[in-house]
Amino acid sequence: MPGVGRGRSEVQHPIDVTAATAPDVIVVGLGAVGSAVAHHLARRGARVLGLDRFHPPHDQGSSHGRTRITRLAVGEGVAYVPLVQRSHLLWRELEAETGEHLYQRTGGLVIASSAADAAAFHGQAGFFARTLALAQRFGIEHELLDAAALRERYPQFLLRDDESAYLEREAGMLFPERCVAAQLQAAQRHGATLVYGETVQRIECHPQGVSVHTDRATHHAARVVLSAGAWLPALAGPALAARLAVRRQVLQWFGTDTPALYAPQRCPVFIWLHGPEPADCLYGFPTGDGVDGVKVGTEQVATRTAPDAVDRQVRPEEVRAVYERHVRGRLHGLRPDCVASATCLYTSTENGDFIVDEHPDAPRVTLVSACSGHGFKHSAALGEAVAQRVLGEAPRVDLGPFALG
Repeated sequence: MPGVGRGRSEVQHPIDVTAATAPDVIVVGLGAVGSAVAHHLARRGARVLGLDRFHPPHDQGSSHGRTRITRLAVGEGVAYVPLVQRSHLLWRELEAETGEHLYQRTGGLVIASSAADAAAFHGQAGFFARTLALAQRFGIEHELLDAAALRERYPQFLLRDDESAYLEREAGMLFPERCVAAQLQAAQRHGATLVYGETVQRIECHPQGVSVHTDRATHHAARVVLSAGAWLPALAGPALAARLAVRRQVLQWFGTDTPALYAPQRCPVFIWLHGPEPADCLYGFPTGDGVDGVKVGTEQVATRTAPDAVDRQVRPEEVRAVYERHVRGRLHGLRPDCVASATCLYTSTENGDFIVDEHPDAPRVTLVSACSGHGFKHSAALGEAVAQRVLGEAPRVDLGPFALG
């Protein structure tokens, strides 16, 4: 049966995790967080085996879609600001190490009215107010713009008079496929072994270490980091699975009659809370991701799914619904024709917070997941901190707020 469990006490041939060929740590799942964990473990000299059922970077989980928003004043909560600040430094270091372009500063907007800010976004109400408060607390450069000022500076955004905007200079976009590939390449340069196309079926803990059973082999190590994203509920066991929800998300690129307005030099990334319901939100990006259109996303929170059962087809009626509810009358020059689309998966906790903790039934297994739709920008620092924790070092950032309650 899939999941994390204890090995049988009558095992006749104890596993040897001290052998020269045995990894110190097995990382299960090599997306945004897992690739970062593998990288930072390997660069600290640990023997690392990374396992992924696909060939990352891939489009089956949560670490794809050409762009991801990054911002420093993260309205999800104070615990996340040190993570994203550290991540920005690590992305730049990784760019210097690999020569890859991973991050583009565009500036970033959060738009809302007072009424819309009362709706829950990423698990909590008051996202706009917290964003502003955290920018002030951490000295993050920003501006506040009323509707008229924003319309004058950025005429592509058609704000109502009761809406206002927070503008952050250091916000921008990450290129997720490049980021994952760069982390994995760096991990390999530091000696990590990465195995793709191998599906983990069961994890057993023994007094001597951990056994990871896959569809092709059994691997042994002293510790395991379980960073399997949408596959975490199936692997972590029913008690933890009950606390997680996997939800299908849809990304769309709409054609535009005003491409100059959406160039990265003239268009910030944006999050727009525009109504009283949790689903009344819109986020998007400038062009420059290789698709001849403007990428727009929304938050689908109503229906649960599973990664092996999710519908990955984007239907015309979905595109029309997003355009009519979210795009029309807000983004100047965007046409209803969808030039590209994709699906991805959120794995969320009820309150929208991360989980970073040892498995309650298996202390040699560290859980790192449930990033609840806002994890990619934090993943570099999260990977570093988890690597430090697993190796007995003091993490550079505090992981305490993400413990299992």
